[in-house]
Amino acid sequence: MVVDFHTHIFPEKIAGKTITYLEEKAHIKAFNDGTEEGLIRSMEAAGVDVSVVLPVVTRPEQFHAINGFAAQLNEKYQDKRTRLWSFGGLHPDSADYKEELRTIKKLGLLGIKLHPDYQDTYFDDIKYMRILDYASELGLVSVVHAGVDVGFPDNVRCTPRQILRVIREVSPKNLVLAHYGSFDMWEEVEELLTGKEVYLDTAFTAGYIKDEVFVNILKKHGADRILFATDSPWSGQKESLQFLRSLAIERKDIDKILGQNAGKLIEQAFTNLPDKEEKTC
Repeated sequence: MVVDFHTHIFPEKIAGKTITYLEEKAHIKAFNDGTEEGLIRSMEAAGVDVSVVLPVVTRPEQFHAINGFAAQLNEKYQDKRTRLWSFGGLHPDSADYKEELRTIKKLGLLGIKLHPDYQDTYFDDIKYMRILDYASELGLVSVVHAGVDVGFPDNVRCTPRQILRVIREVSPKNLVLAHYGSFDMWEEVEELLTGKEVYLDTAFTAGYIKDEVFVNILKKHGADRILFATDSPWSGQKESLQFLRSLAIERKDIDKILGQNAGKLIEQAFTNLPDKEEKTC
């Protein structure tokens, strides 16, 4: 089974406008139209079985709409062969972050996505550390955008040094650092973060990271804590799989990265969910 641990979709009525805006802002071209159907077509063409959808809450008042949509998406795909699996999200300026995290868990969502750039908060801010600490207590997976965001290249709000401080202060469980630890800051990732108790996803690395740098980080960090991911629609799923399979990596490690590690992480998060009858919308 192939699991893409980092994808994005947008409601069909705003997908076109949103994709155009982000393409112009980041000076990149999307690989699909950013819709639910576009992602499914991409998965079927690439041979991806499960895509984890990561919504970003850019304003606190978006919480209920975004997480309600995530829960509905999961219900829709629970028995399908090609499956979308949405995490939830919350904003660091939430008036009651503990209640919102409990709501995310009651909705049956397995984790959260945090984006320091789109949420205008540095990763080592106490607001994020409190969220990560309580998310760990609840057994939720936390995925954070790490490193340079191509739409905000001049002010990096989640650097390897900030991540290291958070690890030392909070020791978060099941923390996933997107973009292989920190996009375009891979020397610092190798120096500061390899070997730490965190997962690195491979989103938006194909075509941007040198082969030898990717492999060196893999060797130092260990294949057990690497998750295949693309950042679709901003990277192609087929192209990202081709990149990973082209590297000098043992087959057993490729299998871990493509799905085994994700399966274990998801299974662990499932054990912490409330019973179905307790879920709320």
